[in-house]
Amino acid sequence: MSAQKLLAEGLGTAFLLIGVVGSGIMAQNLADGNIALALLANAIATGCILYSLITTLGPVSGAHFNPAVTLAFALRGDFAWKDAPAYVGVQVAGGILGVWASHIMFDLPVLQASATMHRTGGAQWFSEVIATFGLLFVIFGGLKSRAEAVPTLVALYITGAYWYTSSTSFANPAVTIARGFSDTFAGIYPGHIFMFIVMQIIGVGVAHLILPRLFPPKD
Repeated sequence: MSAQKLLAEGLGTAFLLIGVVGSGIMAQNLADGNIALALLANAIATGCILYSLITTLGPVSGAHFNPAVTLAFALRGDFAWKDAPAYVGVQVAGGILGVWASHIMFDLPVLQASATMHRTGGAQWFSEVIATFGLLFVIFGGLKSRAEAVPTLVALYITGAYWYTSSTSFANPAVTIARGFSDTFAGIYPGHIFMFIVMQIIGVGVAHLILPRLFPPKD
């Protein structure tokens, strides 16, 4: 596992969280209490940063930025299991650093824990299964049919999934953990992180059962 790949995954995940949390703070500041407008701005900004990051860093590291994606590729035999812990470690660390960078940019306390953004219950848990499965569907379907379109597909999918899932589509354990460190619009109460991650892993499992029948891995 090269240092270049780890740097790409860590930096990419950091910028992803800067996009998510930073745009959430800006949206909340400017939306004047209009939550729908704030969510729209947050979703669009996240989609834009995802497209940019996947396009630029995909050739370097594969642009996972997501332990669920790394796990899914490993299950398919397209990523070495021995390299997965390092990828996941830098993704989580990068995500937290990205949250802290966002706080600094908006002159907020760097060290926080979300106290107000409660995200829990069966509906939101099920949403995370659907969100994660859908993300992997788009990735592997895109790689099979038109690999150069994957950055666009993922960006559009996440932008839309912010709106069609009750959880606002975290679909990413590293993002979920990192957002627990921000008591802002994009945060999640730390006590609710565990079940989100469990549901995301279940989403990976469902994808592993279904997607190889649609998009068989390479021999």
